Amino acid sequence: MRKNIKTTAKKGLGLVLGAAMMTGLLTGCGISTSSASATDETDVTEADTVTETESVNTASDPEKATATVAEIDTSNRTELEFWFAGGKTAAGVIQDIVTEYNKSQSDYYVTTVQQADYDETYQKLQAGIAGNVAPDIALIEVEAADNLSKKDQLTDLSQYINEDADFNKDDYLSVFFEQGVDGDKVYALPAYGSTQIMYYNRAVFEKAGVEPESIKTWQNLAEVSKKIKDEGIATYGWEPMWNEDNLIDFAFSNGAQLLSEDGKTVLVNSDEWVQVWEDIRTWIHDDEIMAVHSGGQGWEYWYKTMDDAVDGTAGGYVGSSGDQADLDFTVVGAMEQPAWDDDSESAPTARAKQLVSVGVSSDEEKQGAYEFMKYFTNPENQAAWSLATGYVSVRQSAQDTESFKEYAQDHPQILVPLTQSSHASIRPIDPTGGEIYDALKIAADKVELEGISAKEALDEAAETAQKALDKANK
Repeated sequence: MRKNIKTTAKKGLGLVLGAAMMTGLLTGCGISTSSASATDETDVTEADTVTETESVNTASDPEKATATVAEIDTSNRTELEFWFAGGKTAAGVIQDIVTEYNKSQSDYYVTTVQQADYDETYQKLQAGIAGNVAPDIALIEVEAADNLSKKDQLTDLSQYINEDADFNKDDYLSVFFEQGVDGDKVYALPAYGSTQIMYYNRAVFEKAGVEPESIKTWQNLAEVSKKIKDEGIATYGWEPMWNEDNLIDFAFSNGAQLLSEDGKTVLVNSDEWVQVWEDIRTWIHDDEIMAVHSGGQGWEYWYKTMDDAVDGTAGGYVGSSGDQADLDFTVVGAMEQPAWDDDSESAPTARAKQLVSVGVSSDEEKQGAYEFMKYFTNPENQAAWSLATGYVSVRQSAQDTESFKEYAQDHPQILVPLTQSSHASIRPIDPTGGEIYDALKIAADKVELEGISAKEALDEAAETAQKALDKANK
């Protein structure tokens, strides 16, 4: 009889840790020049957030557990516990995948514990590893997976990949797969991807006589934004999303780098950064052809930005690929982020959410974790995930599935984030544990909200970040 000997202990920990819930931050609300705290979450649509009432421990829900066990004989299976975070849509798709996996084979049985958010998942995972009561599988952020891998607390999946003739590494989008690789070690498989794309109001563009395909650079977009503003078609031509993430994307599309090749020098005040951030500051504060919502409760600023694009207050905005689940594409259209200028290439970042196998699991559980992770990322499941949430499939062949091809015929916007990801940049992991990106967050607020010159804001950020990097390198 094969059974996971850690199940009781892990479920007990899940019940205890499940009491911690996510709370919203209350700040002021404004546009363009308002002052408020920034957030470090990129993907903020319903598919990625969960409220207190939505957070559930499905592994310890008696009714759900009874119904599931009644359908499947688990007596001769190795039980695997899977921790993840997500809102209603994402959680529903994950549960469907788990259910189908449990039905598809007779060796393993996956139970789930839903956490409030990715930060909570990571915090509890660290505690579980320390107490030897961690789950077997977890869905976490890239930085969290990298930190755990550096501590040798995750399973090296390369041993299973190398022995699996059916594993098709080349079918995974490189930008996502490589985020879980360190040398010869594969410590994570990408569960899904996200990248920030452009959404435009169809009616506004039509009135302005603008074809989306004509926008090849941000300089083109600035000209379009000026026309939209000057002709009174909309209040603003465009709205970048509040936070440093958009500004980082734009800088990368201008050839910017976070660090020098040897990893010893912070480069965030180089000409490539300053040029981009100063142009954005000018378009917001001097020309007033762009605007930035900020503050509010939770993700209020995000939805206000979306609303402006939908109701025609703005010509469009930059938002998550996951926004597709909330948008009416008879009103808006989608396009890739452009290059910065004629001398550059579009290279915005694309980020993965990572599936990891926890190192304290038994060899049998690790094998099962690998099998489930491979199932989660098969083309059919990736297509289902992408169609339900709007996030990016990590498998290229997902677009060849019948469901994806049929959907894409009438909803071509689903292809935009997938195509953009094929030439996207990997967002560098901050070697200081986040202090470099924190400095950029402060600088972004100074530029976008206060109108301070990009040179001044980025010089200050570089000084702060360099001190943190020097300390980390020691």
